[in-house]
Amino acid sequence: MRVTQLRLYPVKSLGGSDVESARVEPWGIEGDRRWGLVEPSGEKVTARDEHSLLRLRAEQVDEETIRIHDGEESILVDIPLGLPPVPVSHSRQGFAVPADQDVSEWISDHIGRPLRLVWQEDPSVRRVSGAHGGLEGDTLSLADAGPLLMTTEVSLARLQEWMAEQDDAPPEPLSMVRFRPNVVIDGDEPFAEDGWATVRIGDLGFRTAEVCDRCVMTTIDPVTLATGKEPILTLSQHRRWDGKTWFGTRLVPMGEGEIRVGDEVAPG
Repeated sequence: MRVTQLRLYPVKSLGGSDVESARVEPWGIEGDRRWGLVEPSGEKVTARDEHSLLRLRAEQVDEETIRIHDGEESILVDIPLGLPPVPVSHSRQGFAVPADQDVSEWISDHIGRPLRLVWQEDPSVRRVSGAHGGLEGDTLSLADAGPLLMTTEVSLARLQEWMAEQDDAPPEPLSMVRFRPNVVIDGDEPFAEDGWATVRIGDLGFRTAEVCDRCVMTTIDPVTLATGKEPILTLSQHRRWDGKTWFGTRLVPMGEGEIRVGDEVAPG
């Protein structure tokens, strides 16, 4: 098995970009989800509720800079220096450092509501919840529950087959982007990844913290922003237990280093 895609999301809930290689740190891929959006009150804002966030795309420029695009315009965002942190509602986070005011105003104008961009200065302080498979010392970025998310092409293909059985005509192909993974592999058997206690990607080992429960985000077309019942409707008919619907696995790094598209993947 091989890695077929690596994807980086510098800003939580904005669109991301494909990369050929990525450095893995204890809390996830370097630069992944270190930024997030909050209301002026500090309440976090995600694309679950504000779908228009997906119209913006963020990419990493260098270690200290990202660029946010809206398709026609873009703005450079530097890591904030010397600004006091503000309260945020991200679980187990508490505070984050606000970006420059002009950046937040640019985003607010494009989304149509007051928003503030904030930066997670120290990801080592945000632990992975034990309820999501976290062990002592596991930490993460502003991602929901785990440092990295891995999906497989064979599992997506099986889901596509299930969806095709629901209608007279096969559905439009699902984009893996709906599931917002960091690592995509080709895979062997559909959903075999559920049972992998560990997995090696290239030279790095990872522990499976849990299978990933899926939410309404997967029902939003990442291009048109149209919403529907799929793929959750079909997925829930085959992959529902404990009151949730599951696709992909959350991984915790067991070391630091680089992973690349084309790396060999071997379950433990």
